[in-house]
Amino acid sequence: MQADYAQLQKSVAALCEGEDDAVALMATLACELHHADARFDWTGFYRVVAPGLMKIGPYQGGHGCLVIPFERGVCGAAARTGEVQIVDDVEAFPGHIACSASTRSEIVLPVRDGAGRLIAVLDIDSDRPGAFGPDDAAGLGAILDSVFGRLG
Repeated sequence: MQADYAQLQKSVAALCEGEDDAVALMATLACELHHADARFDWTGFYRVVAPGLMKIGPYQGGHGCLVIPFERGVCGAAARTGEVQIVDDVEAFPGHIACSASTRSEIVLPVRDGAGRLIAVLDIDSDRPGAFGPDDAAGLGAILDSVFGRLG
């Protein structure tokens, strides 16, 4: 089963209507996304808590890394560059942080509030190599914009 991003965006909009707490929104979104696609082995957020530093936020799946500096890993690259990171083979990514031995591929998207401030990254790991592509980036990006773009 692969996510139907258009339908997922409608479901998420209904669940998040009227909510303005970023952590509550992240928790709801992590749950909805994680259960919407069989490729998603770990789904969650790393919240920006200080300049150049993120800490784990709401997630679904096994344990995650507790702290990620912007200088390290795929999540750090997304936060540092402000660009979506799609990694087909995490072993080939320089500086990859191995939070889980089962992770083979990853997509990470910057999460911005309505003022354009980076508040987090959305990290989705898969136990399948090459699991993510441009359609995932577009679908997930649209959902993030609709949920978090109204904050701030």
